[in-house]
Amino acid sequence: MRIYIVRRGDSLYSIAKSSGSTMQELSRLNQLADPSRLSVGQAIVIPDGGSPDGSIEINGYAYPNIGAQTLGEVLPQLTYLCPFSWHIDALGGITPTADEPMIRAAWENNCAPLLTLTNIGVNGGFSGDVAHSIFTNMTAQDTLMQNMLAALRSRGYYGVNLNIEYVQPYDREGYNAFLERVSEELHANGYMLSSAIAPKVSDEQYGVLYTAHDYEAHGKYCDRVVIMTYEWGYTYSSPRAVSPVNEMRGVMDYAVTKMPPSKILLGFSNYGYNWSLPWRQGQPAQVISNAAAVDLAASVFAQIKFDETAKAPYFNYTDPSGVQHEVWFEDARSVAARLSLVGEYGLAGISIWTINMKNRAGFAVIESTFETEKIV
Repeated sequence: MRIYIVRRGDSLYSIAKSSGSTMQELSRLNQLADPSRLSVGQAIVIPDGGSPDGSIEINGYAYPNIGAQTLGEVLPQLTYLCPFSWHIDALGGITPTADEPMIRAAWENNCAPLLTLTNIGVNGGFSGDVAHSIFTNMTAQDTLMQNMLAALRSRGYYGVNLNIEYVQPYDREGYNAFLERVSEELHANGYMLSSAIAPKVSDEQYGVLYTAHDYEAHGKYCDRVVIMTYEWGYTYSSPRAVSPVNEMRGVMDYAVTKMPPSKILLGFSNYGYNWSLPWRQGQPAQVISNAAAVDLAASVFAQIKFDETAKAPYFNYTDPSGVQHEVWFEDARSVAARLSLVGEYGLAGISIWTINMKNRAGFAVIESTFETEKIV
């Protein structure tokens, strides 16, 4: 797979002609809403007949509202599928999500579905109180273990993905003991365990996002560990890259000293944000798909720039009401840069958040770089 950067005067016709491809193929692969309109600086993926050099595992999170066509297009390239999510309550109960069609589709595509358990509370956010109850109330923990095993058997899951966030620092050891118990229960019953943890650069990194996520313990008890290396740029941040490669490298420098690299799945963001300017604290950005970001740049005649430190594309424009905007997203170049970390650190693979937004160009880069390891 080759990546071409659009220059002034280029057209899709001229790019197709010079590359030996067709306008139809390039338009489909790059999800161009209007093939007659390109942006200077836009990354165009061009098939070149090359073959991947190695293989990796690929995990994908998906909300139940994912379209059947989008899911079917991506599943052949996934090792694991994590329907998001079943919610744990303080007494060990778990509330299911509408995952049956996703589980069936996963098995049909030799993809291992994982029961994703979260401490999302009734208000819709992650609850440290729920996590504390599970870690300290053995009756609640016993109930959770029973419910977890029952859900695995009844729904036909391959294993569990624990996504426990916003845990208070004083619950670190309780979380570690819980991980050990879950690991023993699952392995004794023939299931795998993976977890998702926040991006840290040291063991001293403090806060509810970081302290209780003990990298060494997760590496010891889990079969795979998703490190969520995204959201530097997020809904309430100032404009910046969602997954800057320089920041991701700092996390990996630390992570590989605490757990086997062969257990790590590098978090991959599959979306961008559109910020209004001037940015003000508390002013939310709008989520935008990568394909929609490219379409937007073309529609407002914006030049797409590329930050060489973050390895991420962005552009600026002014909307019809006179409001200025800054958009950061992912393209083929940023995907390739993040994939290079997998080989550099000898990681097990990547984990995509989320696969709900179709991104053919990004997956084409992944597919041309690595084959997907299938375990079922």
